[in-house]
Amino acid sequence: MKYETILRTRQFNNSTTLTLWLTIAAFGTYFCMFAFRKPFTAATFNGLQLWGIDYKIVLVVTQILGYAAAKGTGIKFISETRPQDRSKYILLVIGVAEAALLLFGVVAYPYNWLLLFINGFALGMVYGLVFGFLEGRRITDILGAGLCLSFIVASGVVKSIGLWVLGSGVASMWMPATVGFLFIPLLVLFVWMLHVSPPPTVEDERDRKPRLPMTPQDRRFFFRSLAPGLLMLIFIYVLISMLRDIRDNFAIEMWQELGSLTPQILTTTESWIGIIVTVLVGLSFLIKSNKAAFGMNLFIISAGSVIIPTASWLFESGQLSSVLWMTLVGLGIYLIYVPFNGILFERLIALREEKANVGFLFYTADFIGYIGSVSVLLFKNFGRSDWSWLRFYIGLTYFIPIISMALLITSSFYFFRKIN
Repeated sequence: MKYETILRTRQFNNSTTLTLWLTIAAFGTYFCMFAFRKPFTAATFNGLQLWGIDYKIVLVVTQILGYAAAKGTGIKFISETRPQDRSKYILLVIGVAEAALLLFGVVAYPYNWLLLFINGFALGMVYGLVFGFLEGRRITDILGAGLCLSFIVASGVVKSIGLWVLGSGVASMWMPATVGFLFIPLLVLFVWMLHVSPPPTVEDERDRKPRLPMTPQDRRFFFRSLAPGLLMLIFIYVLISMLRDIRDNFAIEMWQELGSLTPQILTTTESWIGIIVTVLVGLSFLIKSNKAAFGMNLFIISAGSVIIPTASWLFESGQLSSVLWMTLVGLGIYLIYVPFNGILFERLIALREEKANVGFLFYTADFIGYIGSVSVLLFKNFGRSDWSWLRFYIGLTYFIPIISMALLITSSFYFFRKIN
C-alpha cells in the first residue's frame, strides 16, 4: 500500500484532522507562491522609465497581463485538469516563475520587463490548482477562507521580506529571485501535503455536488443559464480588482506619502485584515443551507462596499489616522474580494443542477478582472499622471463601491428569483 493511501485511510478519519491538514497545506502553498509574485513591488525603481512610462508601472502591468493571459487559458486548462495532476502542475509552474525571476536579474534594464510576463503567466495557474483540492466539500467554506487569508497576509509579509533583502544590500533586480529561493523548501512540503489529502467523500458530493472536469459544452451551458447575474457579479469583481491591485502593487508609495512606511507596517495591517476577513467569511461554514450561505456571502460583499467610502470620508475629515484608514479600506476591499475567490461560486454551484466547478467561474471572473486592472493603471499613467498614487486611490474608494453596491442589489434580486 502506498504511503499516501495509508495517510488517507488512517490520518484523515475525522473532519477536524482533515480540516487542519488541508487548511495548512493550502494556506502554505499559496503563501509560498506570493514569494515568487509580489517581492518586486517592494522596490520603487526610482528614476527608471520605458516608453515614457514609470518602470514600476511597466513591470506591474506586464505581470498582470501575464496573469490575465493565464486566467484566460485557465478557463479551459483548470476546469479540465484531472485531480491527480494538480500537485505536479503547481511545482512546474512555480519553477517556471522562479526561473523567470532569475533571468530578470541576469537580463539588463530595460530589457528584463518581459520576464515578468512569463512569471505572471505561470503563477496565474496556481490558485485554481490549489482550490481544486478544496472545493466540493462540506468544509470548503472554512478551507477557502483559510486559503484567502494566505493572499491577504502573504502580500504584506513578502514585501516586508523584500525590503529586508534590499536593506541587506541585494540589488533591486535580484531581490525577487532571492526571496523566492528562500521559500522553495516550504513550498515542496505544502504541495506534498495537498497531494496526499483525500478526495471529497460521498457525503460531500451529496451536499455540494460532484466537481468534475468540464467540457466546452458544459462551460457554455452553465454560463448561459445564469448569464445576466454572472455578468453583474463579474463586473463587481472587475471593479474591486482594480482597487485591490493598486493597493497591493503601490502600497509602498502610498505609505511613503502618508509618512508611515516601515518594514513591519505592511505585515501588521494586512495580518489584522486577514484575520478579520477569514473569521467573517469562514463563519458561512456553519450555515448548512446553500441558499442561506450564498445570501450571507452577498451580505458580506455589501458590508465591504459600505466600509470603503465611509472610511475614506472619515479619514479626509480628520477623524481617522492614516494607519486605521488604510486598514479599514483594506478590510472593505477584501470583504468584497475574498468571497469571489471560490466561496461565493462554491455555494452557487451547489444550488444548481448543471455540471460545473469553481475553477471555471473563478478564472472567467479573474481574467476580466486583470484586464480591468491593466486599464486603470494605464489610465493613471496617461490620464492622471499629475496625481499621486494616494490621491488616485482615495478617489477610487468613493466611486467603485457605489457602482458595486448598485450591481450587487440588482444581481441579488436576479439570483434569488432564479433560485426560488
